[in-house]
Amino acid sequence: MRQWALSAAVLGLAACDMVAGGRAAPGDCGAAGLQSLVGQGDAALAAITFPVDAVRFIEPGMAVTQDFNPERLNIIYDEAGLIAEVKCG
Repeated sequence: MRQWALSAAVLGLAACDMVAGGRAAPGDCGAAGLQSLVGQGDAALAAITFPVDAVRFIEPGMAVTQDFNPERLNIIYDEAGLIAEVKCG
């Protein structure tokens, strides 16, 4: 049981290390670690250092390219101006 708990702790730390130093792992935009932003407004973004250089802020009705870039972070807003989705692409 003790080894299982230690293994789980090590795996948890390894997952956190994916965005260590404010950088995402290659091929990842870091969206998984930013899901707490969903439902919040722009004020939640003020203190964040994004894990990637390519970040798109997408508002309703806004035209965006449809190319998929796994290292680009998309922050998508709803009609109320709140963050509706955080995903790679």
